[in-house]
This record gives sequence, C-alpha cells and structure tokens, in this order.
Amino acid sequence: MENAAPIVVVGAGLAGLRTAEELRRAGYEGGLILIGDEARLPYDRPPLSKQFVRGETDDTTLRPAEFFADKGIELRLDTAATGVDTAARRIALADGSELEYAQLVIATGLRPRRLPGLPDLAGVHVLRAYAEADALRDELADATRALVVGAGFIGCELAASFRASGVEVVLVEPQPTPLAGVLGPQVGALIARMHRAEGVDLRCDTGLDTLLGEGGRVRVARLSDGSEVPADLVVIGVGSRPATDWLTESGIPLADPAAGGGVLADEVGRTAVGGVWAVGDVAAWLHDTGVRKRVEHWTSAGEQARLVACALMGAEPPTMARVPYFWSDQYDVKIQALGTPAATDAVTIAADDGRRFLAYYARDGRLTGVVGAGMTAQVMKARAKIAAGAELTEVLTPS
Repeated sequence: MENAAPIVVVGAGLAGLRTAEELRRAGYEGGLILIGDEARLPYDRPPLSKQFVRGETDDTTLRPAEFFADKGIELRLDTAATGVDTAARRIALADGSELEYAQLVIATGLRPRRLPGLPDLAGVHVLRAYAEADALRDELADATRALVVGAGFIGCELAASFRASGVEVVLVEPQPTPLAGVLGPQVGALIARMHRAEGVDLRCDTGLDTLLGEGGRVRVARLSDGSEVPADLVVIGVGSRPATDWLTESGIPLADPAAGGGVLADEVGRTAVGGVWAVGDVAAWLHDTGVRKRVEHWTSAGEQARLVACALMGAEPPTMARVPYFWSDQYDVKIQALGTPAATDAVTIAADDGRRFLAYYARDGRLTGVVGAGMTAQVMKARAKIAAGAELTEVLTPS
C-alpha cells in the first residue's frame, strides 16, 4: 500500500484546496498531491479586485505552508499540467515529467478572456491571478484616468476600487446595462445608477475599438462609437473561459464552448472517464433541471468539494439545500444574490430607496432567486422559499 498511486488534485485554487481538505476530513489517509501552476500558496481571489488592489491587504493566502505538512498534502507549486493519459492514469507536467494517479480531480478554474488585435502596451491588464493584481495595484498608485472594459462583476468591482483610490474612471459595456447578461437590464439599471452616482463615466452599448500609445505605454482608448478617451491604465474584464486546454487530447468529455464549456460531470463531480472528477469553476455539473452547467460562485466551490470527497470515498453524499449564493462588494454596498436569477426571468423590484434595492426573480410564477443591494437580512430570508420553489406571491404578500 505504501507504493499505491496518490489522489492528485490539479488546480490549487479554492476548489482544489477545499477538495484536498475534505478528503482528509472524510478519512482518506493515502497519498494526496495538490498541483498549482502559480508559485504562491493557494489564495483567495475575490479580494484581488477589492481590498488587495486598493492596498488595504497584502495577503489573501488561504492556508499557511505548515497546514499542508500537518495534513500530509504534498503541494507542488509553479507546476502546470499539460496533458493526461487516462488509460495509464498518468499526468504530463510542464517540466517534462509524469505523475501517476489513482484518482484525478480537475480543479483548474478559469482563464481571463483577452481582446484580440490590441497593441502590446504597458498599462493594459487583465485580472485573475495574484501577479496580475499585484502589477495592477502598483500602477494604480500613479494612475489618474482608468478605462475598464466590461461591466461584469470584476469590472464593476474594479471601477468602484479605482474611484475609492481617487482615479477617474470610464467604464464601457457592450450590453445595455452592467450585468445585463447575468441579472437582466432592470437590475442592471439600478447598478448603473449607483456607479454614475459615484462619478463613474459609464458608457453602455459601447465597446473598445483599439488602444493608442506613446513611448510604449497606453495613453488613449478609441471606443466603438468613434470617441476617444484618455487613459493611463486599462483593465480588460470581458469574462473568462474554463482552463481545459490541457485536456483536449485526453478523451475526457468537455462541454461545448458555446454553452459555457468546462468538464462534463454528474451531480457529485464524477466524469464519464473512470477515476476522473471535476470541481469548481471548470466543472459543468449535472443540476436538478437535467442541465449540465458551470457555477462560478465562491460558496459553490466548497459545497462541490465536500460532495466530490464523499463520493470519491464511497460515502453517502451529504444532503444540501443547494441554493447558490454569491456576492459583490461595490463602494459601501454589498450586492448579494441567492438562487439562480437569470436575465430572462420576470423581475419584481420589491424595495428601492435610490441606492439600496431588493429584487425577486421568477419563472412561470415561481421564485428562482433574489438579488439585493445593502439588504442582507431581506435576501437571506428568501433562502427557504427559493429552495422550496415557492410561488412569487408568497414573498410579495406580507405574512
């Protein structure tokens, strides 16, 4: 047994770390290797666009080095997986070596999308990894005018962080409102109102055409409407894609990129290939609706890790309410969402004081989600009703 192949988790982000932790918690005592392609200890990503980039914290490490030694988790950092032979159960690594596995857990997360055709200029950034956030923070200290391309959650959080740092911000978004594709235009308009009230020059139905530089550094951005805006700092936040390039020749089933991509898995993370599992942002799990989809939520990573660990150990998976939850901190407001709100749902604005708001989402009259800004208690009260598939009228009628 001493020479038995280990369980290998590829991806040392939150989902990968939590999976390793849950395996030990579930009683697994064998070899356990956690592989990460970055040189840093596993760290928390959400603060990178907020507290970290503003200089309010310097470290978002999730566990110290001693933790891994204590738990018997072999941590291999600065090591990228480049391929996998599922028949031989061997992983190819970037340094040319191979690693045998008994069970493989794929937790490689996402890679930021980049806009093609832009010139290579200093001052232009994407944000996903710690090194990118660190470089962005350094440049923010001397910036006066920033352009943020894409008003999704990352773009909106960065716009808020830049304004808090005293930087002028132009935020451009090809859709009619911020977050229109996620939360719909009605709630997106409320978020747009908040950013404009904070002094952000928000331009919707607008994209980036190209960037113009001087001395190798960005100076001006030309937008899709022909206008030009000065910028000494540019951040491209146009979404991410699953990090599955290393799996294209593996035979492990992958979702269609047009449907969001990712590694196809069942309701506990098991793929169609024996001994291979998937967890976190990269994993397209089977959901109650019969659809396989990825869920890019911080809380979901921990819940999925627990289910994978139990299933891998042959234990009965825990019963979970499975009401997705995510949040976004922008200015002094915490935007929270429970359930599965979708842009195509019917939206009812239940409260709005000009900054804080509460919105219910429904399909065919049934509550699917709630989104609130600065209304934590009201959002959390809806959890049980969302889980039960309650009628919208149940939350709109005072009890």
